[in-house]
Amino acid sequence: MSSFLQPDGKPFYGGTYYPPAAFANLLGQIAGVWAEDPVKIAEFASQVSDAIDQSHQLGGQAHQVGEREIAQARAELLTTFDNLQGGFGPAPKFMREPALFFLLELAQRNSDVAALDAANFTLQRISAGGIHDHIAGGFHRYAVDHDWLVPHFEKMLYNQAAMARILLQAAHLTGEPEHERSARRLLDYVLREMTNENGGFYSATDADSEGEEGTFFVWTPAEITEVLGSDDAKLAFEVWGVTEEGNFESANILHLRGPIAEVAEDYGLNAEQLTRKLDSFSEKLLAVRNTREPPLTDTKVITEWNGMMITALAVAGDTLNEPRYIIAAKKAAGFIWEHNHRENGELWRAYFDGRSSIDASQADYAYMAQAMLALHDVTSEPVWMERTVAMVDTMNQLFWDTQDGGYFIGAESVAGALLPARPKDLHDNASPTGNSVALQLLARLWFRTGEEKYRQRAQQLLTAFSSNLAQGPSAFSYLLVGASELLYGETGARQYAARGKVKIEAAATSTKLTVRIDIAPGWHINAAEPLQDYLINTNLALAGDAAAIAVQYPDPELRVLGFQRAELALYEGEIALQASLPAGIPARPMRGLELQLQACSDEICLAPETVVLNVPVR
Repeated sequence: MSSFLQPDGKPFYGGTYYPPAAFANLLGQIAGVWAEDPVKIAEFASQVSDAIDQSHQLGGQAHQVGEREIAQARAELLTTFDNLQGGFGPAPKFMREPALFFLLELAQRNSDVAALDAANFTLQRISAGGIHDHIAGGFHRYAVDHDWLVPHFEKMLYNQAAMARILLQAAHLTGEPEHERSARRLLDYVLREMTNENGGFYSATDADSEGEEGTFFVWTPAEITEVLGSDDAKLAFEVWGVTEEGNFESANILHLRGPIAEVAEDYGLNAEQLTRKLDSFSEKLLAVRNTREPPLTDTKVITEWNGMMITALAVAGDTLNEPRYIIAAKKAAGFIWEHNHRENGELWRAYFDGRSSIDASQADYAYMAQAMLALHDVTSEPVWMERTVAMVDTMNQLFWDTQDGGYFIGAESVAGALLPARPKDLHDNASPTGNSVALQLLARLWFRTGEEKYRQRAQQLLTAFSSNLAQGPSAFSYLLVGASELLYGETGARQYAARGKVKIEAAATSTKLTVRIDIAPGWHINAAEPLQDYLINTNLALAGDAAAIAVQYPDPELRVLGFQRAELALYEGEIALQASLPAGIPARPMRGLELQLQACSDEICLAPETVVLNVPVR
């Protein structure tokens, strides 16, 4: 982005990209107008600043957000869905990660088949296309064509972080091993090529090398044959679409015709056999590719994007049972805390060449707090919750709009010095906005701590956006993911109940289900068969079919508590519920489990709750 500013910081002209010759010509034109009529430029700059300010303001009549907006966003996305190549809308085609998060949320919460099909097909086409780096792993920023074949070859850390989470969620919902494979290769690529020696993650790699875009990534048949030998090269040509003519400036961007399982059948192989061959081919070709002059790497460590990647690694480590991903996430979080966290609790946005600089934006706080909370969830280590709470407190102090609600992009001191207005980031575009992430973060803090201030701030945030959201809900896709969690609870195999006093984790094999419940000291839940008829029992069932599974409950403890003279049957501490899964229950997507419970201390009983768990099958 190139912007031309007045000395007071107000912009009067700008554009996204100018080739060198065009940019030089533009400079001459700008200089001429500046010399001839500076008053006119100043007037226009004020108009532009006012327009920028207005475009980022929340307005209109506030209202309750709920199913209407969610349904409208769904309809908008499915209407623009490309049922031939996946994705949304015409070329150039971006992966639209916030939209994919939203569709997968619908699939997981509501068993929405149409939403799942759209997301799954999109991921299949993206993973098969040239936008996917079939040699090293990871994804380029966008495709310039309709078919996901020809990418703009730069790679951004934020794309990798979002796609890792999306692929893993899709793998859980569909059972497609190719999604998990793509996620693993992506994460390994980031750890191998986009990570500094102390664990921080680099921002991006360029599209160009040797002065040409894409040169590093493309192949001729002769180059592949030299590396693989003629027999393996022949298979590689057919699977990856390699020809003498090429598909990009007389060379070849590697791509698949479709999902690996479908391609494998054409060669008398199963998916696992073809995958092993492709992994072997990729390893050999990567070794040769790494001898080429690589694209430049932007080695800035940006707090916001590192937060995204830490969350992705924490989720992956937990989902895939891969401790090394959690170790990498903790190392990166430690790096950010050491270098981009200040003594006064505020953050720097970037670390580069041994120095931290630039006051952090609201998105830096939101994404890094999200990362710390993810680490708390997968490790149960108190330090991560402590840091989450500290960053949210600072975010609220620096960025919250006390008049209209919502978070500003920058702190007041930064906006006054550098920006023509103090805008809010409204729409979920390439990545979820800081406001959208903050909504989900606040909802999850409420579930984990029971502190009402988090629920209230989350509701204020959602209400502040309600009028803008109603005008085009699909532009607020990730905000609606957070809204769904706030209004209806989280989805997934790990849940919190009783204002954070009860932690629930579910796991399943193809034949056995286990639900572990961790109850805080001083609290209990009623047994599966309470001694008093009026007490709400603990009960686990498949949603919509209470008789489908036979659950084995632990023996209860018998206690007499302060509020009840009669003996009570209850569960305390850590317990496990187990059940055998009948063969007739499909493993994926597994229907939600409903866990009914009521939590009490020696003094009060909380309202009964029903927690819905979506269980991954391992």
